[in-house]
Amino acid sequence: MTGAISPPPLKRRRIATETPVPHMATAFVTIDLYSWNVNGIGPFVQQSITTFFKSTSNSGASSADTSPSLREFLRSHSWPALLFLQEVKIRADDTQTRRAVQRAVSRQAGEAEGTPDYVAHFTLPNDPHNARGFGGKVYGVCSIIRKDFSDKYVERVRDVTWDQEGRFSVIETKAVVNVPKMAIYNVYMVNGTDNPYKDALTGEVKGTRHDRKLAVHALLAADCGKLVNEGYEVIVSGDINIARAPVDGHPNLRTTPQQHVLNRQDFERRFFGTPNPVALTADDHAMKAIAGSSPITGLGMVDVYRKLHPNTRAYSYFPRGRPFGTSCDRVDMILCTPGLSANCTNASILGTPGDRGPSDHVPIYASFDIDKIQDPGDG
Repeated sequence: MTGAISPPPLKRRRIATETPVPHMATAFVTIDLYSWNVNGIGPFVQQSITTFFKSTSNSGASSADTSPSLREFLRSHSWPALLFLQEVKIRADDTQTRRAVQRAVSRQAGEAEGTPDYVAHFTLPNDPHNARGFGGKVYGVCSIIRKDFSDKYVERVRDVTWDQEGRFSVIETKAVVNVPKMAIYNVYMVNGTDNPYKDALTGEVKGTRHDRKLAVHALLAADCGKLVNEGYEVIVSGDINIARAPVDGHPNLRTTPQQHVLNRQDFERRFFGTPNPVALTADDHAMKAIAGSSPITGLGMVDVYRKLHPNTRAYSYFPRGRPFGTSCDRVDMILCTPGLSANCTNASILGTPGDRGPSDHVPIYASFDIDKIQDPGDG
């Protein structure tokens, strides 16, 4: 693997830092967001050993002899507001594992007074035709929210109506003083393949997983666009299952089969294109077949890691079965609407073997500092 990987910040401000002035204070709401495709939650709840992530000085060491701890991860990263997990692989009826995850992120006995507590929200598959593998232990996302942040800012946590595979969770926040309404998506995007996609209700084959991937691009973009029109700032975070450009793939960006190129083009247009309708070119027959005669309206979103590190080669996915770093891609991303992009103060990929843990992905991170005006009674 070539190029430098930016290290995660060691210290960040807590949720509010006030600068005292007469009667009023300028403050920051700091939203630290970590996202990680864990490739199965099992190792995080099967044992209680908490040595994983315990020492940043040993982050380059192999994790083969340690067990991961969600609580230690939160502690070692200064108690972030949000931790998004993808591909948790929990059956919808598995309440025992869900309770175990909640215990794993909750305040522990013996911890100092005031140590943050967390609440875990799950979106799990209920699609009987497309989420049957491994006894239903496929897909699924978990949004872990620091409780004080949830109590003050979160209006609701919801699923989306157009997906039953357990891939999308949305945190909608309230507008508080100068902090805008936000919709923060935890996403595990579809991986495009030639395997069949079946209607979630009838089981009828409706095309391939490539077709479903393109449909999900359109559905998610429409969902985000609706919220933008309602005055929300939007963050999309998770496993996008697309590497955007040559700098995001090592040793090369995937360009075959051709459908992967078309998937990438569609994603770029919908999420990063101009917010005005973009007419398709006359010779773009493949994309016309996907989009019909309607132009694609872009969201103009910002890839915060690439904005802050425009030329850095850093990767989030390292397939098993190959030496670490010999084949990898940046497929995990944090995107935001333009109104929030200036508030993103840091973005990192925790791309060492130690950060990798039991997954074939490593965590990613972004921090948003949002100014607000605070009066003395605003707690």
